[in-house]
Amino acid sequence: MNLTEFAINRSRVAITIFVVIGIMGITMYKGLPQDSMPPYTVRVATVVAQFPGAGPERVENLVTEKIEEKVQEIPELDELNSQSRSGLSVVTITLKDEVEPGKLQAIWDRIRRKLDEIQFPSGVQYQLKDDDIGVVYGIMLGLTSENNTIGGMDYSYAYMKDLADDLRDEFIALEDAAKVEIGGDQIEQIFVEFDNSQLAKYGLTASQLQGIIGSTNILYSGGEMNVGEERIIVEPTGNFDKLEDLKRTIIKSENGQALYLEDIATVTRGYQTPATQIVKVDGKRAISLSVSLKENANIVNLGNVIDQKLIEINAKLPLGLQLKRLSSLDYYVDGEVDNFVNNLVQTIVLVLVVMLIFLGFRTGFIIASLVPMVILATFLVMGTINVGINQVSLAALIMALGMMVDNGVVVSETILVKIEEGKSKYDAAVEACNELFIPLLISTLTTSVAFLSFYLAESVMGDIVGPLFVVISIALIASWLLSLTMITLLCFFFLKSNDGEDKKPTLVDRIINFLKEEYKKLINICLRFKIVTIAAILGAFVGSLFLFGLIPFIFFPDSERNLITVDINLPQGTRIERTQEVVENIEGFLTKDLKLNDSRTRGVIDWSAFIGEGPESYDLGYTADEANSNYAHMLVNTSSGDDNGYVINKIDSFSFEKFPSADIKVKRLGSGGGGTPIEVKVSGKNPEILAKIAEQVKNKLDEQDGTKNVKDDWGPKIKKIVIDIDPITAQNSGITNQDIAISLQTALTGYGTGDFREGDKNITILMRDQNYNNLKVEDLEGINIYSQNSGKNVPLSQVAKISIQWQFAKILRKDLQRSVNISSEITEGGNASKVMSVVRPWLDEQMETEWPDGYFYELGGDAESSADSMGAVAEWLPLSFFIIIMLLIIQFNSVRKTFIVLMTIPLGIIGVILGLLILRSYFGFFAFLGVISLAGIVINNAIVLLDRIDMELENGLPLIEAIKEACLQRFRPILLTTFTTVLGMIPLYTGGGLMWEPLAAAIMVGLLFGTLITLVFVPVMFALLFKNRKTKKVEVTS
Repeated sequence: MNLTEFAINRSRVAITIFVVIGIMGITMYKGLPQDSMPPYTVRVATVVAQFPGAGPERVENLVTEKIEEKVQEIPELDELNSQSRSGLSVVTITLKDEVEPGKLQAIWDRIRRKLDEIQFPSGVQYQLKDDDIGVVYGIMLGLTSENNTIGGMDYSYAYMKDLADDLRDEFIALEDAAKVEIGGDQIEQIFVEFDNSQLAKYGLTASQLQGIIGSTNILYSGGEMNVGEERIIVEPTGNFDKLEDLKRTIIKSENGQALYLEDIATVTRGYQTPATQIVKVDGKRAISLSVSLKENANIVNLGNVIDQKLIEINAKLPLGLQLKRLSSLDYYVDGEVDNFVNNLVQTIVLVLVVMLIFLGFRTGFIIASLVPMVILATFLVMGTINVGINQVSLAALIMALGMMVDNGVVVSETILVKIEEGKSKYDAAVEACNELFIPLLISTLTTSVAFLSFYLAESVMGDIVGPLFVVISIALIASWLLSLTMITLLCFFFLKSNDGEDKKPTLVDRIINFLKEEYKKLINICLRFKIVTIAAILGAFVGSLFLFGLIPFIFFPDSERNLITVDINLPQGTRIERTQEVVENIEGFLTKDLKLNDSRTRGVIDWSAFIGEGPESYDLGYTADEANSNYAHMLVNTSSGDDNGYVINKIDSFSFEKFPSADIKVKRLGSGGGGTPIEVKVSGKNPEILAKIAEQVKNKLDEQDGTKNVKDDWGPKIKKIVIDIDPITAQNSGITNQDIAISLQTALTGYGTGDFREGDKNITILMRDQNYNNLKVEDLEGINIYSQNSGKNVPLSQVAKISIQWQFAKILRKDLQRSVNISSEITEGGNASKVMSVVRPWLDEQMETEWPDGYFYELGGDAESSADSMGAVAEWLPLSFFIIIMLLIIQFNSVRKTFIVLMTIPLGIIGVILGLLILRSYFGFFAFLGVISLAGIVINNAIVLLDRIDMELENGLPLIEAIKEACLQRFRPILLTTFTTVLGMIPLYTGGGLMWEPLAAAIMVGLLFGTLITLVFVPVMFALLFKNRKTKKVEVTS
C-alpha cells in the first residue's frame, strides 16, 4: 500500500493526521523563540592584562609578546590580534570556524593553563574573558536624574547605583533574561587631600600619613580562647566603618603633638576622578542597565514583560528619577517579524490567486490548500528541532512557497490526465503516486541540496544562514509528502470525472495558448538552428559576465532600524571632561534643532551618550571602540528608518562646522556582516616605517571619489613625560624607584592606602595632593620624594631629569607582527569595489617597488568578511554538486541528461546579473545566496522537462517530435511554477528591506530569464546529444 492508497483507503485517519498537524503547527508557532537573526557561535576570547605605569612598547615587549607566544601554540588558533597601550594589553584570540561549540570551553581552559606558565613582570594582572563575546544586550534601559538632590533627597550616583543593583536583581529574575549589566556607575572613593607645606609644619610627610592610616585601618583576628567548655573567637575592632573614624585618626607630629587627621588634611567622600565612563540620557546623567536574552528565548516576550515592569517601577520611583528605554532590539524584531509575516501572507495570497486563475477554482483550491498545510507542518518540525522565528527562517518560507506548489501542480495535473484517459479517480490517484513518487522525491532533494553548503559552512555566517537549508528542506519534503497524500485525497473527493471534457477557454487559457503558440514557433526555429542557438546562449552568458563589473558590491547593507550612532574620537590623550563637552554640544544641537515636538515631525525621538567607554553590545551591527577618555558613543533614536539619512546629514554638518578637527562619524547601524567597507592592513616591524606607509595609503584613499572618514587605528603620536632617574644620585640619597613612583602617584592621581568598609562595599581610601589637578610640568621638579629607608625628603629634580617625548598611543599586532589598519567609509552612492579596483594595483606596485622587505598588506573589512563567508560556503559546494549529480543519475540513469541539467545552472546567472542591474540592486552575500537558490529551481525545471521528453519517446514519437511535444506539454506547469515563485518574491523584494532585496531581485529576474533559457537550451541540447538515437525509446527513466 503506497501513501496515496493509505490516504484514500484510510481517509478518516489521514484527515485526523492533517488536522492534528495543523493544530500542533499553530501551537508550535506561538511558542517558537523570536529574534532578529538565528543564534550563532562566536569563537573569540580576549586576554586583558594590566601593567600599571608601563608605556605601550614596554607592555608589548614584556606582556603582549609573551601572551602571543603561548597562545599561538594552540592548534585551533585562526587569528591573533593584540593592542598594547599604556598600562594595558588586550590580546584577541579567534579560533578556527570548524571548532565545535561544545569544545570551546576546553580550549579556553587550555589557554588559561598556558597563560599561567608565563613569567610576567611584577605587578601584571591578567584575565581571559570568553563568556561575554558575541552576547547581544538587546534591551538597554537608563535610570536618569537631572540633579544630585531633588526635594531634599540624595540622588547621588551612589544612591542611583544602589537602586540600579535592586533593579538588576528584578530583571535577572525574569524568565527570558540571561544577564543584566550596569554601566555609567561612578566608583566611590574616600579622598584624603593634604598640603605639603601644612604637613611640613608638623614634620610629617605624605608617606608617613599613608603608613599611619594603613596600620590603623586593619582587620586582624585576635585569636581564640577557652572559656569553660567553650572556645570563643576574639575579634578586636580597628577598621574604619564610619567616615568620622577616619577623620578622627590620631596622628603624632614630629614633636609628639597628637593631631586628628582632619586637622592636617581634608577628608571627603566622592567619586573617582577622572571618571572612566559617563552615561547621559537626553542630556541628563544616568546609569544604564543592559539586558541580554537567554538562548532559545523570545526577545519580544522579554520586552513585553520589561515594559510592564517599567510602568510598575516608574510608579514607585521618587520624584525626579525615571527608568526609560535607550535601545529596543525587541521592538525592531517584533516589527521585522510582523513585516515578514505580512510578506508571507501576501505571498500566500499571490500564490493562491495564481493557482485559481491558472487552474480554475476546483483544481486551484485543491493545490492552494497545500500552502497553509505545508507552512503549519514546517512550524511543527521547527518547534521540535528548536529553529526559531527570525528573518532568515521566514525568508526561507517565502523562498520555498513557489517551489512547494510545484509538487501539487504536477500531482494534480497527472491525475487529471489519467481521468481524461477514462480511468477512475481512485486508479488515477494511485497510478499518479506510483509514477511520481521517485521523480518528485529526486526533484525535491536536488532543490534542497542546493542550499546544503550554507548549512555546512563553518563560519558565523554559516550559523546565521544555515536555517535556510533546514527550513526549505522541511517545507519541500512536507510538500512532497502532502502532495502524495492530502492533494491526492482532495483530488479523489472533489475532482469530477468530466473535468477533462472540453470547456470554453477562459481569458487566461487564451493568453497561455497564445504564449504556447509563440513558444512553439520559437522552439521550431531553435531546433532547426541548434548550433546557432547554443552559441547565442553562450554568448549571452559571456556578455553578462562583462556587465557584472557594473553592479555595486555591498557585502552587508546597513540596518534600516530607526537608530543611528555617533562615534566621537578626539585626539589621543584628550581629557574625558573635554570629550563630555563635545557630547554636550551635540546634545544641545539635537535638543534645539532635531528633537520632535508639536511642530517638528521629522527628526530625533531621544538619545543616550556613553563617554569614555561604549555600551554593552546592543546589536549585531555594533562594535565599540576601545575604552578611552577621548572616545564617546551616542545612540540616537530617529522618527523612522527613512529619516535616518536626514538626521545623519544634519548632525554631520553641525559636527564638521563646530569641531572640524575631531573625528566624528555619524552613520546607520551596521547589519553585522563586516567592519568598515574598506580596510587595508599593513604589517611590518618598524613602527616609524609602518606610520609612513599608513600615511601614504590614507592619502591614496582620500584621493578616491566616494571615500570618507579615512583613518588608521594607531592614530597620531601623543606626549609622555619621562622621568629619567639617575641611579647613582638616587642611591646616594637613599631613594628607590618605588619611592619615586609612589610619591609621584600620590601627588598626581592619588595613592591607595586601604579600604573603607561600609556594609558589603569596600571603598578605596585615596591620598593625594590637594593641588593634584592644578600642577604644571615644571612643578614636577619640586615634588618631594620620601625615602622609605631613610625617612628623608628629596626634591625630584635632585635625582631625575624631566623631559617630554612623543610616543605611539597604542601598538597593534596581527599574527605576531606589528600591523596598522587603514579604514575608510563610503559616501552615499559610493562603491567600495570601484575604489579598490584603483587602490589595489597601486598597493601591489608600492609593496613590490617602494616598501622595505618584510612589509606587506592584506585586505580587511567587507572584502575580508565577504571572502571568508563566501569561501566557507564555496568550500562545501562541490559536495552539494556531487550529491545533485548522483541524484540526477539515479533519476535518469544517464550521464548526458545529467550534463544537460547541470549546464542550465551557470546560464541562470544571465538573469541574475540583468536583474540586479535593472532593479538597481547590489551584489553581496544575499545575492550570492539568491544565485544558489536559483540553481535549485532551474534544475527542477530541467528535470521536469527531460522527464516529459522521456515519456514522449516511450510513447513512440520520433526524437524531434517527442522534444516538441514534451516542451508544449510542460510549458504550462513550468510557466506556473515560474510565476508563483516570481510573484512570491515580490513581497520580499518590496518589504524585506535592503538585506533581502538583492536575493529577491536575483531570483525574480534570474528565474524569468532562466526559465526562458531552460525552455530553449534543454530541448536543443537534448536534440544535439541524442541525435543518433534510432529507437523509439532513447533511455527509460527509472
